[in-house]
Amino acid sequence: MRPEVLPFRHAGTGTWSYVVLDPASGDAALLDPVLDYEAASGRTGTQSAQALVDAVRERGANVRWLLETHAHADHVSAAHWLKTRHFPGATLAIGAGIRTVQETFRPIFNLGDDFVVDGSQFDHLFADDEVFAIGNLRVQVIAVPGHTSDSVAYLVGDALFTGDSLFMPDGGTARCDFPGGSAQLLYRSIRRLYDALPDQTRVFVCHDYGPGGREPAFETTLGEQKRANIHVRGDTGEAEYVRLREARDATLAMPALIIPSVQANIRAGALPEAEDNGIRYFKVPLDTL
Repeated sequence: MRPEVLPFRHAGTGTWSYVVLDPASGDAALLDPVLDYEAASGRTGTQSAQALVDAVRERGANVRWLLETHAHADHVSAAHWLKTRHFPGATLAIGAGIRTVQETFRPIFNLGDDFVVDGSQFDHLFADDEVFAIGNLRVQVIAVPGHTSDSVAYLVGDALFTGDSLFMPDGGTARCDFPGGSAQLLYRSIRRLYDALPDQTRVFVCHDYGPGGREPAFETTLGEQKRANIHVRGDTGEAEYVRLREARDATLAMPALIIPSVQANIRAGALPEAEDNGIRYFKVPLDTL
């Protein structure tokens, strides 16, 4: 089965979100939706997420799933807003590795024992190789740890949504220097995709920054990744990749929105509760990350 894929780009963070539709049943999933967030003012907005709502309503689609590829460090998720405001019957899901991410960041943000680290903020936690459906479309969940402990890819028919693990071929692969990250694990995750799936598999990336000034892109194929990915081709060895990835990671600054993003995204996109003055706050851990 071949899903219909509608891409939506969030220019401020270079994020691609997707509406994935089963044309036969009209059922749909929303992948990696973005909540607008202005760091300078702390203001949030829903214009980008509303575009996904408008698209599915225009087609009369039924949103059954709100899917995260991982707890993102570069944008705040709009999944909680979408579920509570528009799609209460949808299942909000992420990989089971989110528990490890929550355990890692609870002490960093001093969230205390009231913040449980069992993933229960989400409706469902996917196991590796778990299978579910979007209408008549079969979806396989593939654990791809390395960028983060909870990273998963979704294989929907002939379409593979890789999260941050693979960028477009001229963008390479995700960084692996966040807490819980591992270049060795990411290499093995990508190798698993390369070895298991056909070259003609369509690959939809979660981020693209237009390297070299080209127009942002969102779709390639697994065969093209094997031939041309600047970090890990089909013939790239593990040691070579780990050396390259770790050397590059050592030069990278922290993502601009990592502090607010992680605090919200380990809560399934829910913002912190308001304090006694009615205002919500993100914490900023000094000299820590």
